[in-house]
Order: sequence, then structure tokens, then C-alpha cells
Amino acid sequence: MAYTLEALANDIRSTLKSGPVSEAGPKVVTLVEKALKDKDFLQLNFSRPNMKVREVIYEDPETGFCVCAHTYEGAATSPAHDHGPSWAIYGQAEGVTEMTDWKIIKKGSGEDPSLVEAVRTYKLEPGMAKFYDVGAVHSPKRDAATKLIRIEGKNLDTVKRSNIKVA
Repeated sequence: MAYTLEALANDIRSTLKSGPVSEAGPKVVTLVEKALKDKDFLQLNFSRPNMKVREVIYEDPETGFCVCAHTYEGAATSPAHDHGPSWAIYGQAEGVTEMTDWKIIKKGSGEDPSLVEAVRTYKLEPGMAKFYDVGAVHSPKRDAATKLIRIEGKNLDTVKRSNIKVA
């Protein structure tokens, strides 16, 4: 039986309610990886007609987390960023994303950006997911078409992100 979006959302909600996000987040990674390994789940959630690059496919009315389907047609590189006051989980469905984790070496304030330096680079391959806690700075790079599921602690459409610059 397929792992449905509804089942994933219910499992995420109950996991998030079990403790602080710093402890629950890695447990949610396991749920996302379960969904990523379910061909029916992927087919149902990435086959919508006229999908946008980022599409919120579920937003939880109780806790505020979102499940987003991302579909990238070609290469893309995002600058170093965080998710403001939110956390996120990136789950690779198809293709490969090269992720870089960054360390803040000088905290910014006002108009001055925080300065960061790269700590490590690694690949997210199909079936893998990674938790980024509040304040975690990272940057994805894609050399070809990719699809991913991203869980956001809150809908990032409404979140102001930090001003970050590579040192």
C-alpha cells in the first residue's frame, strides 16, 4: 500500500508534537525518506499538470509545517541562505543535489550581512533527506533536472530570511 501525502502529514504532525524540533526534525527525516522510496507517492505528488518549480502540496493547519514539491528542469545554484525563523528538510526524489553547509564567521546586524565560510559539501541522492535546523546556512547546486520534497517548518513564502554573504 502506498505511503500517501495524508499519511506523511499525519506522521510528521505527531512527530513534531513529540518534542523540540531539534529532536523531532531528524525523526521526520526518516518519514521523508520513507516517502521518497515509495514510487506511488512520487508519481502522485510530482505528476500534477502545470506544476510550478515550488508547489505547496500540504500546509498543516495545526502546526504550520508545509510539504512542498520542487521540480527543477535544469541546472540551478542557490546562494548561501537560511530559512529565517524556520527549519527545513530537503528530500531528494530524482537527480542529485550538491549541498554545501556554511558556518557564520561574523554575525551581521541591520544592513550588514552575516559572513559565512563553507564547512562541507556533500551529495543528496534519490531517497536521501537532510534536516536543516533554524539558523542552519546551506546552499544547493543542481547540474541537471531534479525533483525534491521539502518540508518547511512554516510556509517560507511569508518568511524573511537572513542577509548572508560569503566571506
